[in-house]
Amino acid sequence: METMSTSPFYAPPLLHPVHDFGTRTLDFSRQVALMAIINRTPDSFYDGGATFALDAAVAASLTAVEHGADWVDIGGVPFAPGPPLSADEEADRVVPVIAAVAAASDVIISVDTFLPEVAARSIAAGAHVINDTTGLANPELASVVAESGSHLVITHSLAKPRTVYPRPYYDDVVTEVAAFLAEKVELAMSLGVPAEKIIIDPGHDLNKNTLHTLEITRRFNEIASLGFPALAAVSNKDFIGESLDQEKHERLEGSLATGVICILGGARILRMHNVASAKSAIRMTETTLGWREPAYLKHNMGDINAPAHPNRTTV
Repeated sequence: METMSTSPFYAPPLLHPVHDFGTRTLDFSRQVALMAIINRTPDSFYDGGATFALDAAVAASLTAVEHGADWVDIGGVPFAPGPPLSADEEADRVVPVIAAVAAASDVIISVDTFLPEVAARSIAAGAHVINDTTGLANPELASVVAESGSHLVITHSLAKPRTVYPRPYYDDVVTEVAAFLAEKVELAMSLGVPAEKIIIDPGHDLNKNTLHTLEITRRFNEIASLGFPALAAVSNKDFIGESLDQEKHERLEGSLATGVICILGGARILRMHNVASAKSAIRMTETTLGWREPAYLKHNMGDINAPAHPNRTTV
């Protein structure tokens, strides 16, 4: 009789499963990293500027670490269309946060930027990763990363930074996103970024409508099959709101469900706002997949739960 596989998840063919970030090592063949989101902007997508003040941004970062974040992603400019911010002003927003968090914790730190100058100053302050949501719109960014030995997240998006991209169209969104990422990985490597320092992100909702993003979520394995650790940035996004008819602060359960779907499809980093809840979802998924032992074993493990043996005399 032919044996059917019962495994519900996709194990991507990672070229380099183990990655070092400062003093931390992640084995993406057996774990999922939780990336917390810290926006030092007055107009952020989710929190509306709640962590714009320096003290608030640092406190939120360290609270995320206490709640189980492996990684904090610090940004000074939203992805949404808007006026450009100078490199000096963006660096003034993110660099002090990076420096303070690096001094207080060994957590992995990334900076969400597409400007080479901001990237260089962020790395000097203690950032381990440059998270570029523009897909190397400025190839010089890769050169900065290569020279520093840092990691690079390459994200799929179509618009020029901070500009509108009306009504995006794809013949096959997953195939086209995967091809874009493969091309940009080759570009990054040609500029000196080694394969073991590259992470990819299909860019949920970035220049994509809800149907596009749902298709990427269903077929996440095709992104992960490129062989690089894949990041899923799904938290509280509009595709969840449109799918469930919910406002931003009602989307926690949808975000967690989507994150687990992506993990089962090969995602190895989740970028989430609600850290404690996301950590529980990740830990439960890892434990179910056999990557992690249960915290303890008690249920139905004691003799009191066992039926009496037919030949045993009780007194």
